[in-house]
Amino acid sequence: MESMLRSLQPYFERIPSVERPKGHIPFKEKFAWTLGILILYFVLSNVPVFGLSPESIDIFQQYRAFFAGATGSIIALGIGPIVTASIILQLLVGAGVIKLDLTNPDDRAAYQDFQRFLVIVMIAIEALPQVLGGFLLPNPEVAQMLGVSLSTISFLIFFQLFIGGLLIVYMDEVVSKWGIGSGVSLFILAGISQSIITGLFNWVVPPNATMPPGIIPRWVWITQNYPMDQLLTADGLAFLL
Repeated sequence: MESMLRSLQPYFERIPSVERPKGHIPFKEKFAWTLGILILYFVLSNVPVFGLSPESIDIFQQYRAFFAGATGSIIALGIGPIVTASIILQLLVGAGVIKLDLTNPDDRAAYQDFQRFLVIVMIAIEALPQVLGGFLLPNPEVAQMLGVSLSTISFLIFFQLFIGGLLIVYMDEVVSKWGIGSGVSLFILAGISQSIITGLFNWVVPPNATMPPGIIPRWVWITQNYPMDQLLTADGLAFLL
């Protein structure tokens, strides 16, 4: 395994990566890079996957905040490929299947190059089954409008998810090398914070619903539409919660 890794390393080194800074980076510049990547992350989380049918199912929707992904967006995979690849590689090195001395600069460089390649592989592995398995469905109306087959739209969906996964990888590298902390931690924090804020303040009423999903707007709606004496009963308090 190690000899194969060594023989493939020249190819792994050709995978584009973010260059490390050559000198000290002032805190203001680190903060600017981190803030810029954070803004880009929120922008990408609101870019929908083109051609995706509304009937699609995200089997990991309830875990997207922890994966730092956004359902239906091009960064739906979030940090999943990065974390999975890192765990697999750590297990291989820890078990001695791949013998690398991470205190050695050459071995550490080989480890990082192989990890980058493995992340790219995991992006494809995590995106492809969702498309081929019928969870992420192509939109027939889009296919008809473009005059292409549904399989072509499915390929476009996979391609967009793949590109979104690559963007997360390089955004993580930018934060880790030029910003503050790590991109993985930043994206997890951003995803969870967004879920908390949305859960508290979302006032947009979903289709076929009467109340807004956010806790605070829901309470406001209930107090405006139900008498106070009814809300003070046990059933009313349970309804509020």
